[in-house]
Amino acid sequence: MSDAAKVGGQVGARTGGVLAATCISTLVVNANTSAVSILLPAISEDTGTSVTTLQWAVTGYSLVGAAVIVTSGSLGDVFGRRRVFQLGLLLFVASCVMIALAGSGGMVIAGRVIQGAAGATILACGLSLLSVANSGDAQLRAVSLWGAAAAVGAAAGPLVGGVLVDVTGWQGLFWIDAGIAVLCMVLTALTVAESRDPDRPRTIDYAGTVLIALTLTPLILGVTKSGDWGWFSVATLGCFAISVGAAVAFVVVEGRVAVPLVDLALLRNRVLVGSTIAILIGAGTINGLMYLLSLYFQDPATLGFSPLQAGLATLPATVGLVVIAPLVPRLAAKIGGRQTIGLGFALTTAGFVLVGFVDASWLYPAFLLPLVAIAVGMGLSNGPASAAATAAVPENQVGGASGISNMARYVGAAVATALAATIYGNVIASRTAAGAVQGDALASGLAAAAWMMAIFSLLGVLMAVVMGRHRAAKGTLDDAAAAAAAVSFTLPTSATAGQTGSDRG
Repeated sequence: MSDAAKVGGQVGARTGGVLAATCISTLVVNANTSAVSILLPAISEDTGTSVTTLQWAVTGYSLVGAAVIVTSGSLGDVFGRRRVFQLGLLLFVASCVMIALAGSGGMVIAGRVIQGAAGATILACGLSLLSVANSGDAQLRAVSLWGAAAAVGAAAGPLVGGVLVDVTGWQGLFWIDAGIAVLCMVLTALTVAESRDPDRPRTIDYAGTVLIALTLTPLILGVTKSGDWGWFSVATLGCFAISVGAAVAFVVVEGRVAVPLVDLALLRNRVLVGSTIAILIGAGTINGLMYLLSLYFQDPATLGFSPLQAGLATLPATVGLVVIAPLVPRLAAKIGGRQTIGLGFALTTAGFVLVGFVDASWLYPAFLLPLVAIAVGMGLSNGPASAAATAAVPENQVGGASGISNMARYVGAAVATALAATIYGNVIASRTAAGAVQGDALASGLAAAAWMMAIFSLLGVLMAVVMGRHRAAKGTLDDAAAAAAAVSFTLPTSATAGQTGSDRG
């Protein structure tokens, strides 16, 4: 961030208003994102669209978020952070209204795709606005509060969604969120000064944005439809071929543009690559888990929970993850970030293995131990992995490293949720066709998906072993807030400043 940009952002800015607008919007975006899985059965019943199809309301959001999260920050730097932030809020309002009025599943999915772009824009530009409106200790406090708001929103979303489905219908969440976003727009207009980065080249990597979407969309489509088309059908293989071709084109484009979406030189850093893969696995497995449990808990053939009961039932995973995360930086400072990440993924693996033995006769208490193990494990791995991403590079590359890790969260959520949904649906269909009762078929589907996520988590353990040494955060209060926010966004920590070459793995 240039000094000129900071000065421009501070002139006329009322920092209290900036803090309120960015924190409230971040809380709402994260709560909305984490609540949607709880709403899917109600949306399915209302629109007549299968839950299998509606998984695109989750994966489509993440897919577009992956493509937009870095680009929206660049747009803010060039065209004005407040202007792009306001555009993100406007898109969010429009998408909420579109979803609330939706009469079909396709309209819900389309609204969620737009919401993916809006949410990524609000997060990226909101944090930039907050950073340039404050300096020194005030900036640390403001960013820490922003991180806390992100964490609270992610944890509270499923419960809020469950409450609103019972009280207002599933549409209520989106009407309320639209209203709050409008208030944030007004607050931003009244209190936030415009800022830009005059030193940044004005070119935007639009091609990279398109190619990320073109890489992920056919990949997820091929995975999702593989049960109907066959893994080795022309359609499935064609999707994968398009995805590979787009990925190759993305690498070529990123090596040629003036300001690339992803600085490929950063990918030579073993610690950054390892931490990014760890973040991808963590985001993927928690999103896949929440999607599956939201469906399984509410199905009449299994536990038959109401949306509110399902929201309460997921609290050990969502709230546990956020509660344990702030305690982790001190542990990482004592035993090492790599060791903490490995321990976290080991616990997560154990939790998914336990879910892999699920039986139709299980009552809710049987899920508590694995849910707590998964929550604690993810809390242990998320924060140190996020801190390692920004600690592994020089100060002038922290923004690029943060962008890569934030993109990885969206990619992991999109791909893992699609995989989990596909495995769950295919196994249920296979077992039902073989004559199994519905409860047994659902349990088999959940078990198969859980084993897949256990394998991914085990890969996280191996990644922690090979990623190399890096400086761990000191365990300050700001580090605790960054660790709590790591479920949805990477924030710099005390490990980031003063990084030297000898500290990088």
